[in-house]
Amino acid sequence: MSLKINPVKAQQQLTTFLADTLSAAGFTRAVLGLSGGIDSALSCYLAAQALGAENVLALRLPYETSSPESLAHAQMVIEATGVRSQTLPITEAVDAVLAHFPKAGPVRRGNVMARIRMTCIYDQAAAFQGLVIGTGNKTEILLGYATLHGDAACDLNPLADLYKAQVRQLAASMGIPEEIITKPPSADLWPGQTDEDELGFTYEAVDKLLHLLVEEGATVEESLRAGFAEEFVDTVISRAKGYRFKTLPTPTASIGQQSLITLENLPAFA
Repeated sequence: MSLKINPVKAQQQLTTFLADTLSAAGFTRAVLGLSGGIDSALSCYLAAQALGAENVLALRLPYETSSPESLAHAQMVIEATGVRSQTLPITEAVDAVLAHFPKAGPVRRGNVMARIRMTCIYDQAAAFQGLVIGTGNKTEILLGYATLHGDAACDLNPLADLYKAQVRQLAASMGIPEEIITKPPSADLWPGQTDEDELGFTYEAVDKLLHLLVEEGATVEESLRAGFAEEFVDTVISRAKGYRFKTLPTPTASIGQQSLITLENLPAFA
């Protein structure tokens, strides 16, 4: 197996997923945060095609240190897709929270920003009467590279089975501007921040390893024989295991009564 996908087929599968999932839930509209990066751009393109541009609301949610380039790239996506849009600055809300925690480091500050953004997105979803579309790809999900109840929050996610390399392939196929596809991935949580600097490795390298481990079921020994460095393999596996709690349903206690997970198996709810 390889990371190469059939972009035409993938596009059809993902737009069908979006349309069918919203319809089954009784919705026709959707909302998403548009960062100016490739992932949210692709989710927006897919949503516009699946639902119609008039049924998609894209939100630009800048903090005072957000890159002007990110805002410009988000605007390019809005104009190219024709979706509805709003710009809601989050600086005042974020600073009000962080004023209580002046010693908070960059990660904590970034998490506050991500969660304030998602608060705005869900509020506007309620006003727009739509569901929230996710923008996280499979690589990020496996690595736990997202903020719970922040950018990881959504009602449905069209990108969850696409590795970063596959996001780039589909984005190129759908005509997303080259400058968005090729720029260094960044959550834009502080000036100069990039995903790969934080992670300590490139998406290109980790995509190949994760695809081998997850899609092909390779063992550690097989990964080493495939040419991956032992330290790299150990680091990636340890990270995936350590952040596994982010990808699983919230653990719930039981006193022996009916699990809500199987509610649809009961006659009244079938």
